[in-house]
Amino acid sequence: MLQVKEILQERYQLERQLGNNGIRQTWLAQDLQATEAAQSLVVLKLLAFGGAVQWDDLKLFEREAQILKQLDHPRIPQYLDYFCIDERTLWFGLVQEYIAGESLKEKLQNGTRFTENQTRKIAVDVLKILIYLHELNPGVLHRDIKPSNLIWGEDNKIYLVDFGAVQDRAAKEGATFTVVGTYGYAPMEQFGGRAVPASDLYALGATLIHLLTGIAPADLPQKDLRWQFVDKVHTSQVFVNWLQKLTEPSPEERFTSARVAFDALKAGKAIQLSHENKFLKVKEFVNNSGCGIRNTNEKVPEEILGWNWGAFLLPWLWSWTNNVWIGLFSLIPHIGWGMAIALGANGNEWAWRSREWRSIEHFKAHQRGWAIAGMMIGAPLSILMWYLAIMLLGHWF
Repeated sequence: MLQVKEILQERYQLERQLGNNGIRQTWLAQDLQATEAAQSLVVLKLLAFGGAVQWDDLKLFEREAQILKQLDHPRIPQYLDYFCIDERTLWFGLVQEYIAGESLKEKLQNGTRFTENQTRKIAVDVLKILIYLHELNPGVLHRDIKPSNLIWGEDNKIYLVDFGAVQDRAAKEGATFTVVGTYGYAPMEQFGGRAVPASDLYALGATLIHLLTGIAPADLPQKDLRWQFVDKVHTSQVFVNWLQKLTEPSPEERFTSARVAFDALKAGKAIQLSHENKFLKVKEFVNNSGCGIRNTNEKVPEEILGWNWGAFLLPWLWSWTNNVWIGLFSLIPHIGWGMAIALGANGNEWAWRSREWRSIEHFKAHQRGWAIAGMMIGAPLSILMWYLAIMLLGHWF
């Protein structure tokens, strides 16, 4: 029985247990040989061979160590060490970098409800990791994406952990694999022992649905093997369609790769669902732009909201190119500064309503350009005008 403060390999001092599923134990440990304090905390996974532990469990454990040793990605904990101890019980140990933060499962348990913007950010971060894994030669499948295996780091970045179910795709066709995965997140083909890259996409989709609804996928109703979650979320139709595409029951009906799913999410490509006889396009949601600045019935996309530096620093020119004519009040003395502040705070919403845009990305690119122009032209011009005004007041008084 392992105890807190026990030292393994004359190096790793156990601090506290992070998990125990009866087969594996996971500990937070102190690396007594670490040269830097920031690297002293590590995650130590231990497998005691014998008893309930089968050969398949040992194979998965060794496979995790072998594959982690080959991976090099900033959002995947770094492999540090692997060892075995033969003292009464044969222990196998895997040492990894410790990621400070909180798992998405812990956030859900603490009552956090994720917005569409937060969920999209998580989707983008995880898809970037999956693109790296799937495009390795041979490709690597995680096979156990779920909230408990996604860490929201203290740096506000998402990390993918626990590669205990990992599989590389170098095996020959017809080979058998250990069946792994978590019910509700793993697709049917994975329980049949035939995981593919689209299997990880399904698990990601199920995870994102859990974050949006606060309900575990296993507790959601199903129809034709599809999760019924639309009535439980407040999100754009296009994001719902994207999630439905990720979680299609048949892997052939999902996105063909993590890169394709990433491109569709970022660029707003047409999405075809197998149970629909039509294309559901981003335009149905995105192009409510140009609906009119007084139109309060149309919902503005959440991801475009925020402070607009271009409108604040160059209000007179910005208003003209974005058709926000109310911004011309910024030219009137005494109220100009107030109008500039109003444009900075509300400019994105007003510009979206006042002009038609091809897509959200088109809108963002346009506003980025104005922000750069504002920093390079508007800010220096404003400083110069303030300087001249102060000099003029000093001359008069």
